[in-house]
Amino acid sequence: MPVEEPHRIICHLDELLAARGMTVTALADAIGVTNVNLSVLKNQRAKAIRFSTLTAICDVLQCQPGDLFSTQPL
Repeated sequence: MPVEEPHRIICHLDELLAARGMTVTALADAIGVTNVNLSVLKNQRAKAIRFSTLTAICDVLQCQPGDLFSTQPL
């Protein structure tokens, strides 16, 4: 089985939540996902995200996907 290379996508959920004075728990409740799922995303361990979840996060945080994610340079 080939070794999976780490991705270079960085999630800025922590910064967006702090800027809005919101907790992971409040966001999870607002979008209908578990704290664990958001924590995986927030802690850079997610391998994928559903577009419906991304849309819900952006709606609640009033942001764009580009505000939530960036690409780490090589």
